[in-house]
Formats: sequence, C-alpha cells, structure tokens
Amino acid sequence: MTVATGLPAAAARRESRRGRHVLLIVENVALARDHRLQKQVGTLSASGYRVTVICRADPGNKAYRGARVHAYRAPADATSKLGFLREYGYSLFMAAWLTVKVFLTEPFDAIQISGTPDIYFIIGAPFKLLGRRLVLDQRDLSPELYAVRYGRRDGIVYGVLCWLERMSYRVADHVITVNASLEAIVTSRGHLPLRQVTVVGNGPVLARTSRRRPREALKQTRRFLCCWLGFMGPQDRVEVALRAIDHLVHVIGRTDCHFVFIGDGERRRASQQLAADLGLSDWTSFPGWAEQEEAYVYLSTADLGLEPNLEEIISPVKAMEYLAFGLPFVGFDLKETRALAGEAAVYAPPGDVAAFARLIDELLADPARRAEMGRVGRQLFEQGIAWERQETAYLEIYQRLIRRRHGLDPATPPPDPQRNEGMSP
Repeated sequence: MTVATGLPAAAARRESRRGRHVLLIVENVALARDHRLQKQVGTLSASGYRVTVICRADPGNKAYRGARVHAYRAPADATSKLGFLREYGYSLFMAAWLTVKVFLTEPFDAIQISGTPDIYFIIGAPFKLLGRRLVLDQRDLSPELYAVRYGRRDGIVYGVLCWLERMSYRVADHVITVNASLEAIVTSRGHLPLRQVTVVGNGPVLARTSRRRPREALKQTRRFLCCWLGFMGPQDRVEVALRAIDHLVHVIGRTDCHFVFIGDGERRRASQQLAADLGLSDWTSFPGWAEQEEAYVYLSTADLGLEPNLEEIISPVKAMEYLAFGLPFVGFDLKETRALAGEAAVYAPPGDVAAFARLIDELLADPARRAEMGRVGRQLFEQGIAWERQETAYLEIYQRLIRRRHGLDPATPPPDPQRNEGMSP
C-alpha cells in the first residue's frame, strides 16, 4: 500500500491497521441476483477496501470474488401481508445475527443497508454508538411500492412504512439514491441537506457490455425479437407489455415478432397465464432468470426493447441495459425514463397500450431509425450512464465517512493501492 502525498505515514499506517472495512447488507436478495451490489463490491474491493456481504444464500454467490459472503437460507416467498411480515422478520433476524458475528471477528468501519421495506436501520443503529458509519442505499421507496401493490396511500401499514422511512433517514450518516427525482424526495421527506445525499446511478459496467454474437435461434423463426428483462414484481408492469403485444398482434396484425420476457419473480406465473389467456403463447416466451452473459446475448440479438414501467420517479435498470447494447426501446412518457434515454427511445402516453403497440409497429418497420436510436443510446451510456461514470461518487462517500471516523481530514485522499480487476464472475 502506498502512502498518498501529504498524509503522515503514521496516520496512513493507523488507517490501514484500523479499518477500511465495509459491510454491505442487502435485504432478502442474493449477491448473485443483485447487479448493483456486485458493482459496489467490485468498486470497493478494487479500491483497497475489505468488503463483507450479508445476503440470501444462493449457489451463484460463490462465483464472485472481492468480498466475504455471509449468507442465510432464503425464506419462502410471501404472497400475503402476514407472509411478508414473516419473511422480512426472519431476514431481519438473520442479518442482525450475522452482523454481530462479523463485527466480533473482524470489526467494520461502515455499514451499507439496502432494500425494502426500510427496516435494516435497526441493525445499523446500535453500531453507530460504537462510532461506525451507516449508509442507506435507497433504490426504491417503500410507501410508493406499497401503493402500487395495494392501490392505497392510507392505513396502518402505509403509515408504518412512512415512519420506517423517516427513521432510516434520521439514523443514516449518508443516503444514496439512483436519480435526481429520488434525491429531491429524500431531501424533502427526510429533511436532509443536499451534502448528505448522493446520486449514484445504476448503469451496467462499460467494460462488460460489448455486443455478443447474435443468436438467431432466439427469434423463434420470427423476423424480429423484442426483449423485456428484469424482476417480475407488481411494479414492473409485465401485464401492461402483454396487453400492448395483444393489441399489436390481434388488432394491428403484426405477427412477425417474438417477445421474450427474461427474468423471474412473483408475477411470472400470472404473466404466463395472461399471455395464454390473450392468445399470445405463439409469440411470447418466459425463459426465467438468465445469467448476465445469457442476458447480454439476448440483448445483442434483439431488435427492440420494452419498458412498460409506470412509476414517474424510477430510472429503469432494464432501460440502461438497452442503452448499453445500442437497443432502442419503447416506454411510457415519464420524467425519469425520458431523462435517462432521451432520443434513444420513443414514448407512449402513460398507460396507453394501444399507443405503445403502435410505436412498436412503427419502429420495427423502420430499421434506419432503430439504428440511429441505438447509436444515440450507446453514446449516452458511454458518456454518463455506465457504472464507471458513477463509481467515483460512490467511493467518495466512504472515503469521507471512514476518514472522518479515524479523525483524519476527509478532504485528503486515502492511500490508493494499485487497482485490480475487482469483482467478476
């Protein structure tokens, strides 16, 4: 480890001995299934931090280097409110127990918590009394997710979610969000100064997004292939995309395109059933969860992406992946979707499945326009969306917090060990 200019050697040695160890706790998901967590681990590890992850057990966790993984057996996926209470209560207990275990064997300097609902501040708060820093990586808003799932913004559960969110903001030393809309909500609802909130986008790693060799068999003998990929939850609106495809096939009459829905989640079976009920089985497939390399082959083969998200404040991860592979997409005209993709996508009025279908039809009929949109999208990705353009802001959070914890000047860079390849499967 080299010593940065201007940093006293004794202080540098003390910092090296005492820490630069970050514990990342993700709520109820595995490292192998959480691409944002994988990128964060890779960045921290490559910058000389020791990294420990607490997450769900998954065979794929073993494929990633750069972190020590402490995993707990995954609970059964819930379908009811009581089931969710059991599921998240179990996960909270297991994560708390593993956190204590890690701290007793290798004390950490900072804890990062992420996931919904906002209950993991309960784990981090006691360690703040021991001088540890707590970072909240807020990717989604629990009250809004509840409203999407249950169609209401009142009642005891909604009120509890709002209270948990406020407590998380109050306890955290720093909050990370994924876009400007969420940043504005966090600073407003949490009454936090801007200096305590940082936007860190969620784009794919630039170095891993070169186009793969197209696999024509994925088109299922059709002329075109359209892709949707991601987690299939209520907020992901797979059913909206299917109703648009229904209009495209059965009203407009376009039958030369295959639609693949890559991913898994609680809405997968219902989505497959809806596709069958709509008479779309011949034009749709649901291959399930795909590892990153397989997903990238799909994106390299596809002619068009689908983004049926209807949440105004969300920056869709799938849209970033479309842009990374120069894949134009159809979405709804929402603030963050348009801010992300600009001219690399076309936009239907929110919820208008007929307009969504017409835009699919228009783009499939215009290869020159698709090519130009793809070029624009790839340029947007390379210049600002890729993880490499985001990780500096992420690292600065820990540099400041950990150096302040050790009584060092937060403005002075820490020792910069030779960077390595970080985390890769």
